[in-house]
Amino acid sequence: MFDWIQNIADWLIYGILGMKAKSHLAEALNFFIYDSSKILILLFIVIFFMGIVNSYFPIDKVKNYLSRNKLYGLEYLVASLFGVVTPFCSCSSVPLFIGFVRGGIPLGVTFAFLITSPLVNEVAIGLFVGLFGIKITILYILSGVLLGTISGFILQKLNLEPLLTPWVKEVLANAQREQDKFYKEKQPFIKRLPVIWNEVMNILRGIIPYVIVGIAIGGFMHGYIPEGFFQQYMNKENLFAVPIATVLAVPMYSNASGILPIVQVLVAKGIPLGTAIAFMMGVVGLSLPEAMLLKKVMSLKLIGIFFGVVTLCIILSGYLFNIIL
Repeated sequence: MFDWIQNIADWLIYGILGMKAKSHLAEALNFFIYDSSKILILLFIVIFFMGIVNSYFPIDKVKNYLSRNKLYGLEYLVASLFGVVTPFCSCSSVPLFIGFVRGGIPLGVTFAFLITSPLVNEVAIGLFVGLFGIKITILYILSGVLLGTISGFILQKLNLEPLLTPWVKEVLANAQREQDKFYKEKQPFIKRLPVIWNEVMNILRGIIPYVIVGIAIGGFMHGYIPEGFFQQYMNKENLFAVPIATVLAVPMYSNASGILPIVQVLVAKGIPLGTAIAFMMGVVGLSLPEAMLLKKVMSLKLIGIFFGVVTLCIILSGYLFNIIL
């Protein structure tokens, strides 16, 4: 979908600037240009689309529908399954997360999507089948979907909405005022567009600094942290290898397809598959750049709770994989 952005980044770094391929600085800059451009485009598209949707389906109606209709946890499963069909890394999933929050979707449901989306997608599934076979791939898909579903359910029960930042609350209040105006005046679509456009620009201006800083951190990690740096801590003799692998994965940053070849190398070197998969889930699902992006919409306490619940679920999944396999 975004190959054209990658081609532009390659042209700028290796063609215009003449930097050497595989050098740390070139890889870091290439990653920064590609990921920041991709995320800003996604932000624009998702927020603009949700603005149009909300202009016809007000936030209060969405919330009332979800509160009146008991879905018995299926909403978390649906959000996780939607995450499976969106091939985004953790940072690229944040724009959709913001769009969901703005659209009045419950926080736990949006978390279910945010957790599953980077972990399981069609690209990762294809690579998993080729590297580890169908049985392990099915187990991985199930664990990723269950991880998102269960974590989302737990986070919803904690009633964390008050821990959203004042910026998010202001965005929601503005969206509600706009929707009330649209509803009362029964404005045609063409008259709604300028208001929606202004709201999109306001949101983008508020979050762009966080995108730039977050992706800059990710670019540095992508270019300068060696792939085999953490292997020494994940040997099978270490009883705490799974939690150590999960925690040590946080400073790294990659998507599922980028980290899978490393997982294959780790397994080939004797590291248990569950430990290697926990490491992969930590790299893909938890990252410092993602935390930096989420800082605009969540308080530090909420980010800590989110990372804590997901980390615990990843660790349990890693141990379960080691027992089963």
